[in-house]
Amino acid sequence: MQRRTWPMRLAFVALGLVVVFFHLLPLETVPRQWAPPDVLLAFTFAWVLRRPDYVPVVLVAGVFLLVDLLLQRPPGLYAALVVLGCDFLKSRANGMSEASFLGEWATVAIVLSGVMLLYRTALGLVVLQDPPLTLTLTQLLLTIAIYPLAVVISQSAMRVRKPTPADSNAMGARK
Repeated sequence: MQRRTWPMRLAFVALGLVVVFFHLLPLETVPRQWAPPDVLLAFTFAWVLRRPDYVPVVLVAGVFLLVDLLLQRPPGLYAALVVLGCDFLKSRANGMSEASFLGEWATVAIVLSGVMLLYRTALGLVVLQDPPLTLTLTQLLLTIAIYPLAVVISQSAMRVRKPTPADSNAMGARK
């Protein structure tokens, strides 16, 4: 299992670059009335809950800092909030393995809401222009809605699954 860790970390970076690439493509010249979901955040949370060793804190911070810079957001603000959300989910990952998917989805929805709320609050505190509330809520709801799709794609196409007890024993975990 250890030999699979680095290729999966590179796959996460590649996923981030592909998502940003498609986000930066000029497909429309008229501003939208809705905001697209944060696909990278949904995949990140899905990976954190399934295999935290594939997405260490430094990697998540680096990818989201790059995304902040490329999307011209305040550098590091969103990255820091995502790292806090990932850290919270990592601390709950062991308890989530016994929970149902609906419980996991609800927890992720709460963390996503917290990240979005803290982001808007921080932008308001430093008097930066933040997007309209309807766009933020649209993005939040769509990100929550696509989370199950991110989980299905992560598990089926990318083989990011929760470790089995045999995997834990093979990695040298304590009983």
